[in-house]
Amino acid sequence: MADDEADDEEENEPVVELGERKAVEGAPLARVAARLTWGITRSDLERRVGDIEIRTPDGPRTVSDALSDVDITYFERRQEFEASVREAVGTGPVPTADDDS
Repeated sequence: MADDEADDEEENEPVVELGERKAVEGAPLARVAARLTWGITRSDLERRVGDIEIRTPDGPRTVSDALSDVDITYFERRQEFEASVREAVGTGPVPTADDDS
C-alpha cells in the first residue's frame, strides 16, 4: 500500500520542462584543473593546458589568457588555481551558443 501512495505523490508533483539543450562553449574550469597534479608552476600550466578554452561569463577564454590576469607563479593546490582564475575571469552565468546577450 505504501508503494501506491508514493506513486500518487509522484503523479501530483508539478512537471518541470527542461527545454532544448543549448551548447556551452569551453570546458569547465574544474575539469581542466582535475587533470593536473598539484603543485605546479604557472609556466607548466600554460605549457600543458594553456590552449584549452574554459567557460567564463564573457564567453570562452584560453587558460593562458585567463592566467595573464593572475600574479601567482606557483600554485600549491588546485583550489588556489581555480580561485585565482575565477577572480580574474569573474563568476556568473555562462552564455550558451544561442544567447544574444
